[in-house]
Amino acid sequence: HEATNLHVTLTQRCFKQHLQLLVCITPAVAAAFSSGRNQPPVHAARPRLGLGIAAMSNLPDVAGGLFTTTYRNERLAGKLPQPLQGGTGSCFDTTSLSPVRAGAHKRLDVAKDQLPEWSKSTLSFRFASQRQDPKSGYLRKGDGFMIKTSEGHEAKPIPPVAGAYKRRDNPPNTAFRRFYERGDLPIAVDHRGSKNVIAWKVEIEKLDYHHYLPIFFDGIRETQEPYRFLAVKGVEDMLKAGGSKILPVIPQLIIPIKTALNTRDHSVMCITLQLLQKLVLSADLVGEALVPYYRQLLPIFNLYKNKNKNLGDGIDYGQRNYDCLGELISDTLALFEQKGGDDAFINIKYMVPTYESSVNYA
Repeated sequence: HEATNLHVTLTQRCFKQHLQLLVCITPAVAAAFSSGRNQPPVHAARPRLGLGIAAMSNLPDVAGGLFTTTYRNERLAGKLPQPLQGGTGSCFDTTSLSPVRAGAHKRLDVAKDQLPEWSKSTLSFRFASQRQDPKSGYLRKGDGFMIKTSEGHEAKPIPPVAGAYKRRDNPPNTAFRRFYERGDLPIAVDHRGSKNVIAWKVEIEKLDYHHYLPIFFDGIRETQEPYRFLAVKGVEDMLKAGGSKILPVIPQLIIPIKTALNTRDHSVMCITLQLLQKLVLSADLVGEALVPYYRQLLPIFNLYKNKNKNLGDGIDYGQRNYDCLGELISDTLALFEQKGGDDAFINIKYMVPTYESSVNYA
């Protein structure tokens, strides 16, 4: 009997180790998966909704503020709307999908001869000298005094602009737009007095989260209506009612979230960060399941971490608008550390070296 118990214990340890190596998740998530392998499937029971509703109740309604933000920026502040990148802007027409990849890096528009070269003699960068004219390009007798009194200096090489903070391409070729125009999504806009909501044609609990949740997350980088509102509101509704269905879908959500962040669009990034906070609070172990994917998500965080509103001793009366990237990134990183388990801080520190812990261990 003791030998049998020892064999079972060793088998459980080996199973946990192989699960951590193959799936590449944190030990806490691996323990949760391995401990529930003899239990009935997750879909056999109704999803637990208490955690998502209680934890997400303090976060703002992202989709409810989209129309208010657009009206404030375009009508009151006078900002020009973003130009349409393909499509007609009408939800009744089928958009011709663009082959351009969203958030793709562009090469510098600088010719090779305009870039400085490394000089071994001066140990510095300098521009390549042009070929001299045999008749007028060389010194002659009596030119020494002219060179001695000349005030001209060689131009120092200036590195070209890399455009790290420049907005990148965000073509309307999302999977959400394609599925919505084809009529494959069970949603419609329910126009109400105070704010619009989504009229779901089926119960959210009966949806296949492996299929629908990545599609809705792919649409959060949309900038046109009604696609933007439907995608953002759909994500909020599914996270609120998902419960235990959300955790297995985490690996499929990384690419859409990374693509939305790589667009470098201020409004799209603010929406993505707020939805990331709701994703972490939507169910148990979601924060720990995101730890292995910090290398895909946190480089943009490190780039925009200090993009705050430098008002000096002034007061920012627009904090309720949640449009400050620096504050949103700080709040999101703090939430990642609080919900990410023991390995969260060291992984965040590796990708964002200036991050300071927000957890008090006293």
